[in-house]
Amino acid sequence: MEIVKIPRLEKEEYDHLISDGYISRIAFIGDKYPYVAPFLYIFDGTHMYFLSTKYGKKIAYFRRNPYVSVEVEKYSADLSSYMFVTMQGRLEEVKDAIEKKIIREKFVRMIREKGLSRNILAALGHAPTDPLETIITEERSCIWKLVGVQDIIALKNL
Repeated sequence: MEIVKIPRLEKEEYDHLISDGYISRIAFIGDKYPYVAPFLYIFDGTHMYFLSTKYGKKIAYFRRNPYVSVEVEKYSADLSSYMFVTMQGRLEEVKDAIEKKIIREKFVRMIREKGLSRNILAALGHAPTDPLETIITEERSCIWKLVGVQDIIALKNL
């Protein structure tokens, strides 16, 4: 019996997958086990950016070791079609005020365009009743950028 290998996605395909998505999973190096958490993201065609609350295990793990694996996936409810991309790289906190404002504006635009629930604000350090613009005007979250990607594994169904 021959094992069937899952086909790889081409760069154009996984860039499209990343561009279309907005939820990822990031695996941090934990104390004993990896720590995996979901993150809202945007992709500017070159870098993925993530908003993170300024508290929790992820902050401690990031500060101790910024090397991570990031995964984005898309699949049908019955799993008849699926694709995913996993990237190993390093998270870098965005410090530049202008870059932060631009990225925060992109997050607000993405939340509106995707019609996401205002409840997502709670995952970003805000109350669901806060105006979306507080993401831009109040820095209750930090911004991370994925850099130095060393390995990309991108697969799809047959």
